[in-house]
Amino acid sequence: MKTTLTVTGMACAACVAACERAIRKLEGVQNVAVNLTTGKVAVEYDELKASVSQIAEAISNAGYQVVDDGTTEKKTAKKQAAENTIRKQKEIQTLKIKFIVAAVFAVPLLYFAMAPMLPFYLPLPQGMDMMREPKTYALVQLLLCLPVVGVGYLFYTRGFVSLFRLHPNMDSLVAVGTSAAFLYSLFSLVNIRNGNPEYVHHLYFESTAIIIALILLGRFLETRSKGKTGQAIEKLIHLSPPTAILLRDGQEVEIAADDVQVGDIIVVKQGQSLPVDGIVRYGTSSVDESMLTGESLPVDKTIGDLVFAATINKNGLIHFEATKIGTDTALSKIISLVEEAQSSKAPIARLADKIAGIFVPVVMVIALAAALLWLLGGQEFSFALNIFVTVLIISCPCALGLATPTAIIVATGKAAEYGILFKSAGALEQLQAVKCVVLDKTGTITEGKPHLTDLLPTKTTTADELLLAAASAEKGSNHPLSLAITEAAKEKGLDLLPLQDYLTLPGLGIKTKINDNIILIGNKELMMKNNISLENELQQAEALAQEGKTPMYVAKEAQLLGIIAVADVIKADSRQAIARLNQTGVETIMLTGDNAQTAQAIAISSGIQEVIAQVLPDQKADRIKGLQKDGKRVAMVGDGINDAPALTQADVGIAIGSGTDVAIEAADVVLMQSSLMHVTFAMQVSHLTIRNIKQNLFWAFGYNVIGIPIAAGILYVFGGPLLNPMIAAAAMALSSVSVVTNALRLNGIKLQ
Repeated sequence: MKTTLTVTGMACAACVAACERAIRKLEGVQNVAVNLTTGKVAVEYDELKASVSQIAEAISNAGYQVVDDGTTEKKTAKKQAAENTIRKQKEIQTLKIKFIVAAVFAVPLLYFAMAPMLPFYLPLPQGMDMMREPKTYALVQLLLCLPVVGVGYLFYTRGFVSLFRLHPNMDSLVAVGTSAAFLYSLFSLVNIRNGNPEYVHHLYFESTAIIIALILLGRFLETRSKGKTGQAIEKLIHLSPPTAILLRDGQEVEIAADDVQVGDIIVVKQGQSLPVDGIVRYGTSSVDESMLTGESLPVDKTIGDLVFAATINKNGLIHFEATKIGTDTALSKIISLVEEAQSSKAPIARLADKIAGIFVPVVMVIALAAALLWLLGGQEFSFALNIFVTVLIISCPCALGLATPTAIIVATGKAAEYGILFKSAGALEQLQAVKCVVLDKTGTITEGKPHLTDLLPTKTTTADELLLAAASAEKGSNHPLSLAITEAAKEKGLDLLPLQDYLTLPGLGIKTKINDNIILIGNKELMMKNNISLENELQQAEALAQEGKTPMYVAKEAQLLGIIAVADVIKADSRQAIARLNQTGVETIMLTGDNAQTAQAIAISSGIQEVIAQVLPDQKADRIKGLQKDGKRVAMVGDGINDAPALTQADVGIAIGSGTDVAIEAADVVLMQSSLMHVTFAMQVSHLTIRNIKQNLFWAFGYNVIGIPIAAGILYVFGGPLLNPMIAAAAMALSSVSVVTNALRLNGIKLQ
């Protein structure tokens, strides 16, 4: 059983680790992934041993709040998105107000604290002279600091609660650091009041206030940036219209789209979006499906065709019957797939998780040890306190927790805009390591249905005469080869002749009568049996067969009219996609059940490097295993249905061209378009995303590796400056914002 909960109160990677630990302790929990960026907690569990309420209770006991456990109602994607948007906007607005309040009091406090220490004169209000009026000076600083501490109260409530529960987090670092500075300042204030004015030099109220103000600013900028990471998926969510026009008793009635029921007849006029999935019952039109598939060209629709929610009726009027509504629509399933991927955890994130689990306690030990060493080295308590506070503040693991999920959310959302759906963050990571791509032939490299490719009339016949005779004869059959010939005649505008007789000759071809003339279409044996001479045509037919085509002789009475050839043609962009894979050092292999001659011809024409032909569907997985045993990281590209075993066996299974009936169970990546170019784009997205994550992790780790020693005073030992806690707070806020901003660069990925 799987469930996804929305949780608030998590501030950093340590929070993620603590939340995951609390859930994993429950009996029956099989897997858990906590996403700091989205606040989503995805849990897989045995419903006989655990329940959603128990999971929610474990999260609450860990110190975090469950705001949506998914059990109150089955919400549509649009409802869920609306609630999430409201919650995000409220959080952003609250942080903005808190920062403004903190800044209003912290800035003058900083001015009062720093003015007497500057080498140049800055005026102070009357009675605020540090040396003449130390009591007033200290009291005013306290009064200015208290409102800032008040707006930052959550740092203390959450931080100390987490500390007492023995899983400290970023809030704990802020709470301990600023509390130490604030309490020592109070101690100094009491001493000043008791007649010891020299303690006026030991006030750190401004450090407490500025640190809180800067962290609130960082949180505000970070939260606002995080809100942009899910914009791609929100665009999809809001594409479907809020209302639908129903046809009832011949009258048009407008209702809310959420109230549409299966079986309702819906009217969609030119320019309108479709509210649900269905089947066209009246009218013809072209529909823009780019929001689902990424395909820019409209798709023609007529009676009996499927249509999908959020697509746009470009011209004409159609009536369609609703077949899938609410969470069952293709759009909802796509959104669910993307959200599931965004909530999952990439293997690359495990290192960050392990470090985050012990990071904060280690930092606290380092801070305390550094302060004690400076005290033992002869420094004053205020100096050691400065070291203690600075180490705690600069070591916030926020950037560590944001490094992976922000990049994954942006990348999977961007890929979804082009109709590329990653089912998990693991698939996104693994795809960039693939060096061998195995491709099914039919429907993957080729169109998946036969097309007329060649007309070779004899000297006494024209191409149109040859095609007219063949198409008129084949119109009596529903065989794919026959349909390809008749379709070609229709495209040329030929009026087919009426059939007088039709006879199928197994293993040979067909025999028909048109205008009292016998028409024969078939192989060499059929021609020989009817004493029809084949001279140069034999060589022509052999050449066509070597190209992977199916040649057929066409004769009228005893006279040969020519050769007609049909083949499953290579898709327009397959050659380009395969060439791009080859250029990037990826090995390309065709795995097909077709005969070796046809497969080899397609491979040569498309640029495939290796062919494995005449393989049954249940043998394809074994062939994939063989490649993996050779040490190859394999991606299998197929239609997702016949190739399901091979897709599952591969390191990354890619279902291509499945339209909206995606092979969700078998594939790791689902492509909504039948284009191999989307395979190369998926690999490009994977490469860029993992590179982005590595950049983020390098920055997050590097920031702490450099920052902690500097905060501990390593530069001061060699005559350099001592890091101010306020500078540390600014650097900490900058680290989180920079990680999110770097991830947002992935929005610039474009399909080429």
